[in-house]
Parts: sequence; structure tokens; C-alpha cells
Amino acid sequence: MKAQLFQLTHATTYQYQSPVTVSHHLLHVTPRRSPRQFRLEHRIETLPAPAALSCRTDYFGNETAFVTIEGAHRLLTVTSHARVAVGPAFIPEPAETPEWEMVRWLCGCDRSSAVLEATEFTFASPNVPLDPVFADYASATFTPGRSILDAALDLIARIHTDFKFDASATNVATPVLEVLRNRRGVCQDFAHFALACLRSLGLPARYVSGYLETIPPPGQPRLAGADASHAWLSLYCPGIGWIDLDPTNNCLPSMRHITAAWGRDYTDVSPIRGVLIGSGDHTLSVAVDVIPLGVTEVLQNEATT
Repeated sequence: MKAQLFQLTHATTYQYQSPVTVSHHLLHVTPRRSPRQFRLEHRIETLPAPAALSCRTDYFGNETAFVTIEGAHRLLTVTSHARVAVGPAFIPEPAETPEWEMVRWLCGCDRSSAVLEATEFTFASPNVPLDPVFADYASATFTPGRSILDAALDLIARIHTDFKFDASATNVATPVLEVLRNRRGVCQDFAHFALACLRSLGLPARYVSGYLETIPPPGQPRLAGADASHAWLSLYCPGIGWIDLDPTNNCLPSMRHITAAWGRDYTDVSPIRGVLIGSGDHTLSVAVDVIPLGVTEVLQNEATT
């Protein structure tokens, strides 16, 4: 398979006002493996060095790391290094996908394992409520008898047009209803809003976290650390599987999107969360580099831990 090779670095730095004696952190920064995404290398480094670092697979199949830092420290840096190859996504003809009402019906009666697993993503989650106001927004797109992918593409195009990207307008706790009222936010907000629209219609959709290769404006150099983590969503289509949708960029993700984890919403897959023993405020800084290394030929059995 022809695949785009990337070198990925995600560095998170905490600077504490007062010394922290012990901290525990759960990480969702390990790129997933999939039939078209190959994790060739991955390692996590911390400064100070961890007292313990263990890995496990969570409920959604994401590979996570749990880190314990002991000893008084005012500065903590957690860095994820990875080399990943991403192949092209299969994108069906929108008109050839089933009618969206059929997908909703199948989620209510089909007991096959794939559909049952997908149906878990039709329910409300901590950051994605179900509400008639979201169904009303989606109803202009999901008209009777329309194919599900055709309608979904129209939905993300409307979100891209109706909402303004504004990093100062929201934070990780901003409710989706507020995002709808203000029509402003970031990729996480647009993914949550699209999920609320789809799930309020009874359609299965999940939140995806990861990274996006960014391209600087013509004539300008690429700035180190200027990339960022990204978020989009996947819609389930019976007979085809999960189809990624990126409302922030109004596109179907393919070889420039690197998947780290997926779940019901951001709360399931936040890159780093933790608890600590200490007091005082802290500042947080994040630097991400997604560096393309060219196109390569990748075989399934080349993927390693």
C-alpha cells in the first residue's frame, strides 16, 4: 500500500506555581493502528523521569499510557514521539450509500456485532447531549430519502459555512448549545456539534482525536511546534463501515489526518489528564510537529509497537 509517512512530536509542558510532589497522568497520545494507518515507532518521554509508566487498551480500543511522577517538581514535560504511515481512505460514492432513515432503522433492530457496536454511539455523552434543536438544524440536510453520506457531506459543509473558527470563543467545557448560539469555536466544538446533530437523529457517530498535517502559506517557512492536535468525527454506514468527516476543514479525512484515538466525545480521549498533590495555579503549553517524510510502501506486518 502506498502511504504517507510522518514524523510526529507532541510535547506538553506544565509549569506549576508551587512544587508538586506527586502527579498521575492518563495519556491518549499513541497513534492507533488500523487497516490503513501503520504505527511504525512510538515512545513517550517525561521530564522528570517517571516513577512508573504502564500501558493498556481502553474500552474503545485506544492504547493509553499511565504515568506517575514522584518528587517535588515545578515543571513537567510529556513528549510523544511517533513515526506513522497513513494510507488513502476508501471514500464511497455518496449516492451509493443507504438512505439515512434505513441506517437509523437498522440501529434499532439489527443485532449483528458491527451494528450493535455502532449503536453505542447513538446515545448522549458527557459533552454531546441529544436535543431537538440539533435535530432541527440537521433536518435541513437530512431530508426524506436522502443517502446518508450525501446528507452528512452537506451537514459538514453547512457547519463550515455557518460557524467561525475562533480559538478565544470556547474552552474544553463550553456546552454545545452555547457553541450553536454563538456560531464560534474550534475543531473540538465543531466535531461535538456535528455529533449532536447526527445522534439527535438516531445516527451512530463517534469523536476522533488526532493530528493534521498543516501547510504554511506560499512563500512562508514551516514553523517548528506550530502544528496542533485536531478533532473530527466518524459516521457509521452499514456495509461500508466508519467514514471520517472533518467539519472544520469541510473534507473527508484521508492521508493528511493521523488518528490517535476515538470515543464518545473529548472526555474519552483527551490527550493528557491527571491529578496531582500540590497547590497553586499552573500554565500549560503544547507544541506539535507533524512532519511529512514522503510516500512509502507499507505492508501490514511492518507495524510494531
